[in-house]
Amino acid sequence: ECFNSPYGTQYFKEYAEKIPGESTQKLSEVAKECSIYLVGGSIPEEDGGKLYNTCTVFGPDGAMLAKHRKVHLFDIDIPGKIQFKESATLSPGNSFSMFDTSYCKVGLGICYDIRFAEMAQIYGQKGCQLLIYPGAFNLTTGPAHWELLQRARAVDNQVYIAAISPARDEKASYVAWGHSTVVNPWGEVIAKAGAEEAVLYTDIDLKKLAEIRQQIPILSQKRRDLYGREMQK
Repeated sequence: ECFNSPYGTQYFKEYAEKIPGESTQKLSEVAKECSIYLVGGSIPEEDGGKLYNTCTVFGPDGAMLAKHRKVHLFDIDIPGKIQFKESATLSPGNSFSMFDTSYCKVGLGICYDIRFAEMAQIYGQKGCQLLIYPGAFNLTTGPAHWELLQRARAVDNQVYIAAISPARDEKASYVAWGHSTVVNPWGEVIAKAGAEEAVLYTDIDLKKLAEIRQQIPILSQKRRDLYGREMQK
């Protein structure tokens, strides 16, 4: 989250870029050079005089496949621990963001978006099998909820969850928890970094996902006659 900028409301305007711009052009070039799908964390984006926290995705040919603007802004106040108000400078995105790969359909969120179960539920209903959340939880919410929320969203929706954090910098004005993590649809942590810089590798086993959905068929057993979630936009 905000890989090209320090994370802080006082920095977003200074580091904001247009999309396409310098950072996203480099992401596009790397995706094409390596022939990969590249989810480029997020950057502060400037558009029409407004600032957004925005994640871009590029395909193996370098084309942009998706652009997700953080839907839920991080405005919290935990007395004696942390106070933060993204809405002081950022505007919220107003749409869900999904993209297709040659492997599976993927849904996007950014950090605080993971706390909102309805968003992940809709991604699941729309056929996503992997949800990716670039995020920078802090030293208060990180140890308490970072892994818990990933495991909850994975089990709730029988999907893989990948949540990617900046490494911890104790000298930064906002200190990230770190611990990038991948969770499978059974709620098991299958890859996890520490607080330091690291590279994680893991397999997304769609056969295992299908087996779990068959064994515990919650998607077909939902009581849609009593309740439901739907996209408004």
